[in-house]
Amino acid sequence: MKIEGKLFKFGKDVNTDEIIPARYLNNSDNEILKLYCMEDLRPGFGKRDDVNGSIIVAGANFGCGSSREHAPISIKSSGIRCVIAESFARIFFRNCINIGLPIIELKDTSQFKEEDEISIDFKSGKIINISNKKIYNFSPYPPFLQNIIKEGGWMNYAKKNMSVNIGEDK
Repeated sequence: MKIEGKLFKFGKDVNTDEIIPARYLNNSDNEILKLYCMEDLRPGFGKRDDVNGSIIVAGANFGCGSSREHAPISIKSSGIRCVIAESFARIFFRNCINIGLPIIELKDTSQFKEEDEISIDFKSGKIINISNKKIYNFSPYPPFLQNIIKEGGWMNYAKKNMSVNIGEDK
């Protein structure tokens, strides 16, 4: 899997309430959640046309705070194709895998600049910064996690690849 996109850069310790403020959680409509993605850090971010197809780069501890799955859902629904950060909060990391949002841990994200164009090859573990011609390496996910993300998340993967007939006697 390969993706390309423009970067939006955020700092460290971006918490789930900054990703999707609690005041917008009175519904589960992904179309509403995407409109308020990153609203408190960058008002109007989720409503921008250029967010769709882009990539977020951030510092350490991205997704800290509550365990709500609405945070990665709002990011994915807004059209963000991947989040690259120096580290992720554990539950946020798991929620991203569960919904099929690709995320990458990269030791140092300070070299990236707002609006850099990058290309990511998930299989080889390479990020190419097209804007400055630098290459960064990351540890690719094992194939089973790549397949979960490729299928759009755990539930889609399970429906496609597992045959479980609950409630049927054998």
